[in-house]
Amino acid sequence: MDLAAVAGDKRTRDAVERCLSRIAEAAAKLGSLAEDLEPDQPWNNIRGYGNRLRHGYDGVRPPEVMGIITQYLPDLKIARVRALDARSDDA
Repeated sequence: MDLAAVAGDKRTRDAVERCLSRIAEAAAKLGSLAEDLEPDQPWNNIRGYGNRLRHGYDGVRPPEVMGIITQYLPDLKIARVRALDARSDDA
């Protein structure tokens, strides 16, 4: 995915923003468990971005969304896998 896809197609942009909103909501539901499992992730920023998507959506710009996708999601995906692996080891 590239900036043109996010900026140029409203459905793609809406879908990407909705997925980011889900990630933020999951982080909110995890609460302090998120910090316990993966303390190096910017959980407050993730939760805050969800608020921005819900309440300040008119100020969300495609370059900002692409920055999140390219800079933060890869590390968050790795953290998710690590956290799930750790949880399954505890079971």
